[in-house]
Amino acid sequence: MDLKDTVNLPRTAFPMRAQLAEREPAQVKAWLEGNIYEQLLRKNAGREKFVMHDGPPYANGSPHLGHFLNKILKDVVVKRAAMSGKLADFVPGWDCHGLPIELQVDKQLGAKKRQMAASDFRRACRRFAEEQVEVQRREFQRLGVLARWDDPYLTMQYAYEAEIVRQLAAIARKGALYRRKRPVHWCFVDVTALAEAEVEYFEKTSPSIYVAFRVLDGTKLYKLAPSLKGHPLALAIWTTTPWTIPANLAIAANPEIEYVAYDLGARAVIVAKDLLAQFLAACAPDEVQQGGGNPETVLGAAQNAGRVPRLKDPRKVLAHFSGEDLAGITYHHPLLERTSPVVLGAHATTEAGTGLVHTAPGHGEDDFQMGIRYGLPIWAPVDDRGRFTGEAGLGLEGKNVFEANAEIIDKLRAAGALLNAGGRALEIRHSYPHCWRCKNPVIFRATDQWWISLDGDIGGTTILKAALTAVDSIGAEGGWIPAWGKERIRGMVENRPDWCVSRQRSWGVPIPVAYCAKDREPLVSADAMEHVASVFEQHGADAWFDKPLSELLPSGSRCPKCSGTEFEKETDILDVWFDSGSSWAAVCASGRWPMLRAPADLYLEGSDQHRGWFNSSLTIGVATRGESPYRACLTHGFVVAEDGRKMSKSLGNYVDPQQTLKKYGAEIVRLWVAATDYRDDVRVSPQILETLSEGYRKIRNTLRYCVSQLYDFDPARDSVALDRLEPIDRWALSRLERYRAAVSRAYDQYEFHRVYHATVDLCATDLSAFYFDVLKDRTYCSAANWPARRAAQTVLYRACRDLCRLLAPIASFTSEEAWQHLPGEKTGSVFLAGLPEAEPQLADDALEEEFRHLGAFRRVVNEALEAKRVAKEIGKATEADVLLRVPREPAVLREVAEKYEASLAELFLCATVRVEPGETLGAEVTRSRHPSCERCWRALAEVSGTPALCRRCRRAVAGEPQ
Repeated sequence: MDLKDTVNLPRTAFPMRAQLAEREPAQVKAWLEGNIYEQLLRKNAGREKFVMHDGPPYANGSPHLGHFLNKILKDVVVKRAAMSGKLADFVPGWDCHGLPIELQVDKQLGAKKRQMAASDFRRACRRFAEEQVEVQRREFQRLGVLARWDDPYLTMQYAYEAEIVRQLAAIARKGALYRRKRPVHWCFVDVTALAEAEVEYFEKTSPSIYVAFRVLDGTKLYKLAPSLKGHPLALAIWTTTPWTIPANLAIAANPEIEYVAYDLGARAVIVAKDLLAQFLAACAPDEVQQGGGNPETVLGAAQNAGRVPRLKDPRKVLAHFSGEDLAGITYHHPLLERTSPVVLGAHATTEAGTGLVHTAPGHGEDDFQMGIRYGLPIWAPVDDRGRFTGEAGLGLEGKNVFEANAEIIDKLRAAGALLNAGGRALEIRHSYPHCWRCKNPVIFRATDQWWISLDGDIGGTTILKAALTAVDSIGAEGGWIPAWGKERIRGMVENRPDWCVSRQRSWGVPIPVAYCAKDREPLVSADAMEHVASVFEQHGADAWFDKPLSELLPSGSRCPKCSGTEFEKETDILDVWFDSGSSWAAVCASGRWPMLRAPADLYLEGSDQHRGWFNSSLTIGVATRGESPYRACLTHGFVVAEDGRKMSKSLGNYVDPQQTLKKYGAEIVRLWVAATDYRDDVRVSPQILETLSEGYRKIRNTLRYCVSQLYDFDPARDSVALDRLEPIDRWALSRLERYRAAVSRAYDQYEFHRVYHATVDLCATDLSAFYFDVLKDRTYCSAANWPARRAAQTVLYRACRDLCRLLAPIASFTSEEAWQHLPGEKTGSVFLAGLPEAEPQLADDALEEEFRHLGAFRRVVNEALEAKRVAKEIGKATEADVLLRVPREPAVLREVAEKYEASLAELFLCATVRVEPGETLGAEVTRSRHPSCERCWRALAEVSGTPALCRRCRRAVAGEPQ
C-alpha cells in the first residue's frame, strides 16, 4: 500500500496563480452574458430601494485612475446594498455636452468647421461623445462594475435635454431667471463665461502698484482738517490688475475704517491709518525706520505680521478722517478726462493695500455691487478675446489685457500717479483664478448673461436659504461623509453669488428664450419653455437650430413689451453644470428607470464636487422641488503619487491605468480602492500595488486552502452540528462571526479600508497562521468520513462561503471564482447569494479568552521547537516531546492548560505534550525516543508494525470508525 494514497491531501482546480489580467475579461463576459445584474434586480424586486445616483463623468478620453477610484467605490456601495437585500439599481451616466468635446471636434474638423451649419457641427459633437461613451463603458465594465450598461443615461439624450429645459422653466416660473450685464469669470482662450465651479485657483505672478488719484473737490476735507490747506490731496489705491485702471469709475472707502492724510511733499496722500506704515515702506521707504521693511517685500500688513515698520516723523500725519467723511468726494482719473466719486463699501478692509479700493464695476463682483448701489455704469472695455476695445482709450485698442499691464504702468509713471518707490512696479505671487479646462488665467468681465437669482423670493424663502436649510438637515442626519463635508459645502453655498447659467458656445442645451426683433426684449416664459421641452423630447435640442421659431414657440407668443410677434433666437447655451445638476430630475424622478426615486439615498463623488455637481444639484433641487435631491453625500480625495504630489509623467511618478490593468488586473485596482482611506487623497505607486498584491495573495490562498479541503464534502450531507464541533472549530466560528460583524459595520459606515484590513488580518493571523496550521493533521490523516474531519470541513466550508459573500462587493473577481469552486447547491453567482446572516450566538467570549492563552502557550513552544531545529537536535516538530511549564498564577493559565492538555499536541503539531507547574511560562523540547508514524509522522510509543503506524492512522487506513 502507498500510504500517500490514504492521506486526504488538498485537491482543487482553483489555481494558486490568479493570472488576473488574463482571466478577468472572461469573467466580465460571463457576468454580462449571464445577466447577473438583471438577475440581482429581479431577486430584490419589491424590496426596499437603495438609490445611489451616478454623477456623470465627462465623455472625453479614456478613464484615468480617478475615474477608477470613483466607479469602484460606487460599485462596492451598490453591490453591498443589493447583496443585503435592497433593490439597488445602478444606472450609470455620462456628461456629454460642453467645451472639451467642442475643442476635440474643432481639431478633427479643422477648416471644415467654417463651412458647417451649427446643427451639423452639433451632430459631429454628438457622434464624438457617443464614441467616448463607448470607450469608457468598456473600461468600467472591465473593472468588474455591475450596472445597467445597456441602458445608461446621457445628458444629450432627447428626454434628458427636455428635462433640463423643464427645470429651467420651473425656475423661470418662480421669477428667478434673469438677464443682465454683470461681471463674470471670463476665459478669453475658450471664449466663454465660467461659473464658480469652473474656476480653479493657482499661483500667478502679477504686478503690484500703488496709484494716486487726485482729489478734485477737497472742500469737505479742508473744513474737517484745516491743517490740510495748501496741500494737494490724493487718494491712494493698491492693485495687482493695472489693466483695470482704464475702467475705474469709483473708489470705495469703509465707513468703519479710520483714514489719515500723510504729507509726501508734493501732495498729501490719504490711506487707512492701520496700513500707513506698510504703504510708506513700499512707496516712500525713507519715511519709515530702518529695518521696518522694503519695497520688495512690504505689500500689506497681512504679509508682514510681526515686522510692521514705524514712521520716522509721525508729525507728517496731517489729518484723520472716518470713511464716512470721504464719501462723496470726487477725484480725477490719473490717465483719462473723467471725474468719479468716493463710495462706501464694507469690502474695503485693512488686510492689505491702502484701505481704499479701486472700483471698476465691469471687472469685479464687489465692484459690480458698488455700481448697482451708486448707479455707476457696468462697463468693461474688453472684448471676448481679452483685448481692449476702442472705448478704453489710451491707444490700447486690440491689446491683450495682461500684456497691456506694462504699458499702463508706464503711462501712470509718466502721469506722476505711480506711487511705488523708484517709480517701478513690484511683483506679487498670489492665488489667482484660472479656467478649469485650459488652465489659463481668467478675467472678470461684465457681459450680458443669464443668471439664476439665489436671493430672490421663490415663495416665502430664497434658493440660498432653502439650500442652507437642506445642507443643515442632511448634516443633522449624518448625511455628510466625511462630516467635514457639511461645513465645506455650506461655506460654498453661503458665499455663492447668483449663478451665471449662460455660455457662449454651440454644443449644449440652448437657452430657450426668444428676443423681440423690434426692441430685443427677451421673452422669458415658463409656458414657452415647456413647449420647447416637448419639442426637444421628440427631436432633441438640435431642433432649436433646425426648426423655425414658429414651431418652437407656442402659438400667439407676443413680446411682453411691445406685443410684437417677430422674434429671434437666443444663441447662448446653458452651463453644463445645469445639465448635470438636473440629473436627479431626468434620471431618478423621471420614471424611465422605475427602480430609482428622488431624492437619492447617496451621491458619491470627489471632494471637488462640493462646488460642482453637489452644489448645482442642490440648487436646482431646492429651487424646483423645495428639497435636496440627495439624502447623503460621500466624497473621496484625489489620486496622487506615493509622496502625496500630483502625478505627472515629467516627474516620473505617473501610474498608467491601462498598464496597471495589464500588469496587476482589475482585482488589485479594486483592492487599492478598498484598502485606502478615501477621505484623504488616495496614493498610488508600483510599490503600493505590489504591497496590495501581497495582501491579495493572503486572501486568495485562504480561499484556495478552504476549497482544497472540500473536494469530497457535501454541505447538505456532511455538515456537522455546531454543538458537536471541536473547541478550536467553535473558536474559528467565533472569530468569523466577529469578522462578519466588523465588516458589516465597516460597510454601513462606508469605511471599506476596514473591510480590507480586517480580511487580511483574519486570513493571515486567525486562519492561515493558526487554524489551518492546526487543522492539517486532522484533515489530512483522519479517515475521509470521520466526524473530526467533517467538523473541520464544516468550518472551512462556512469560512469560504461567508468570505466570498462578504468580499464580493470589493474582491468581485476572486470571490466569484472561489464561489464557483464551492461544493453543494448554491446560487449561480456569489452576488445572488446575499450576505451572511448574523449569528451572534457563535461569538464566544470565554472560548476566545481560552484560546488567547493557548496562543501564548503555542508561541512559547514554537520558539523552543525552532531553537532545537536550529541546533539540529530535531527535524520535524512531530518527533518532539514537549514539557510545558505553566505558572500557578494567574490561575487561569493552569486551568486552561489542564483543560486542553489532551489536545495540546495537536495544537503544537508535536508528538506529545506534558504539563507541569513552573515559575514562569516556558517549554522544554526533547527528541522523542519512539519511532515516527510513517503516515502522520508523530513519534509515539504506540507506533508499531509494518508499515509503522500509530493507532489512529491504522484505523484510518483500515476504514474503521473514529
